[in-house]
Amino acid sequence: MEADKNMAKKSKLPANVVKYLEKAGVPHEILEHKTVYTALDAAATMRRKLGEIAKTLLVQADKDYYLVLLPADYNIDFKKLGKSIGQASKKGIKVVKIPTEQAMEKLLKVKAGAMSAFGGIHKLPVIVEKNLANVKKAVFSSGSFNHAIEMGVKDFTKMENAFLGSFGIKKKIKVIKSKAAKKPVKKTVKKKVVKKAAKKIVKKVLKKKK
Repeated sequence: MEADKNMAKKSKLPANVVKYLEKAGVPHEILEHKTVYTALDAAATMRRKLGEIAKTLLVQADKDYYLVLLPADYNIDFKKLGKSIGQASKKGIKVVKIPTEQAMEKLLKVKAGAMSAFGGIHKLPVIVEKNLANVKKAVFSSGSFNHAIEMGVKDFTKMENAFLGSFGIKKKIKVIKSKAAKKPVKKTVKKKVVKKAAKKIVKKVLKKKK
């Protein structure tokens, strides 16, 4: 029961995110919404296109860590991401991978899923997929399951001193069409049945007359 109560509670907008944005002086809007755990859920809840939701991932490139942002309808091409990180860091990158949740919690001191999109807060460099820059505004993770930050993508990249790279693969999202309602079936009465019924009625009428 206690676990259910905790799940029902809304998470607060982290104070360090509020202070960080106020100090940066960048125009932004705080969006409050029902509890969501994925970028796809966020898009559906806030009625935004997937391309307007910035998905944030923690990535490990050899021994270093980076925050990687890309549109919610894109996946990472790790080979291309390695090249982008190599260009940004001016290092030869050998292995790029997503660290475990335990490693993320230990590094960032936050619970799984409660990572914000702001590298300045987590003291990590930020790599942004170029396709995210195709939209003027995007919705970014605040580190809360019930709040998001909407702001200009150019403002975000400038504030975070982010490196723009081309490493995304467009997802093939299947649209499930609802089955069309079946047309009502019209029942046809055979002529023979109608004729028999008519004959019976006629016979009854004749008997009464007699």
